[in-house]
Amino acid sequence: MALMDFIKKQFIDIIQWTEEGDGTLAWRFPMAGMEIQNGGTLVVRESQMAVFVNEGQVADVFGPGTYKLTTQTLPVLTYLKNWDKLFQSPFKSDVYFFSTRQQIDQKWGTPQPITIRDKDFGAVRLRAFGNYAYRIADPKLFHTEISGTRESYPVADLEGQLRGVVLQNISNAIAGSGVPFLDLAANQVMFADALAKELAPAFAKIGLQLEAMTVQNVSLPEELQKILDQKIGMGMVGNDMAKFMQYQTAQAIPKFAEGGAGGGGSGIAGDAMGLGAGVALGQVLAQNLQQGLQTPVAPAAAAAAQAAAAPAPVGVKPEEVMATLEKLGDLKSKGILTQEEFDAKKTELLKKLV
Repeated sequence: MALMDFIKKQFIDIIQWTEEGDGTLAWRFPMAGMEIQNGGTLVVRESQMAVFVNEGQVADVFGPGTYKLTTQTLPVLTYLKNWDKLFQSPFKSDVYFFSTRQQIDQKWGTPQPITIRDKDFGAVRLRAFGNYAYRIADPKLFHTEISGTRESYPVADLEGQLRGVVLQNISNAIAGSGVPFLDLAANQVMFADALAKELAPAFAKIGLQLEAMTVQNVSLPEELQKILDQKIGMGMVGNDMAKFMQYQTAQAIPKFAEGGAGGGGSGIAGDAMGLGAGVALGQVLAQNLQQGLQTPVAPAAAAAAQAAAAPAPVGVKPEEVMATLEKLGDLKSKGILTQEEFDAKKTELLKKLV
């Protein structure tokens, strides 16, 4: 058996790696019980690099090509083993192969909304997701920092670490891009470029090169999206509170009809309070709908008709006024109402107190 082992050692003279599939970043050539002889052949294919490691110390690094292993092709290993005085053959050395292909379609995303500063809204909580691609650029650094002496190192083992690095740099990337939140959806390429710029140094520290970064979606949490939709709706009517109330009232009528048909209606009452009406639902529907649908008439005639048709003032209970003011205050704090609109509505409600 010892003779056969010796013969086997002499004929293990070709070192190469044929990748059997995707997903492997580093692979150690099986050298157990084997030695490399002088003049042996090292085959490094395209999209690969090879590293010789002597007693835990990285020696020579090889790019794609076919090499005859001699003191000339192994200068660092020759120095470490003092082969300039006497070359030893066969010899032992660990050989690691690294895949330099792009590792594509690596997913990233925010599991929870993250808070960023925004020049339009002050602070915004948003979600985002996309994918990226990278490759090993410095196998020596990747070996010492990440893969080490393991028999193989798969892509999956690095996935969580890289995703965390991406999430850590999102806020800086948005701030660096100078793009406000409302414009991010139309400038996702710019956002992705800014994020890639932030990530490049972190990837380089472990021997990686970021090849591509995409941002597929940027969105708000559902509750903030509703507030943004209301703000956009007000902007579409020129921030005219009266027109906005008329629009919201018209939208609420079908819901009220559905609630009445089902024997309910409490949902529309809540909607009315949320809109800041704060008075009986019938008053809101009648008054706002009438203002929105009536045809324009001459100012004098309109004033006379309004004076003649105006019913006696309807009193409102103090607790209803207070509840409405709290709702309006909440809308003002969220930026839906301006201070002037809030003050005007407050004055109007206080006049209706009984």
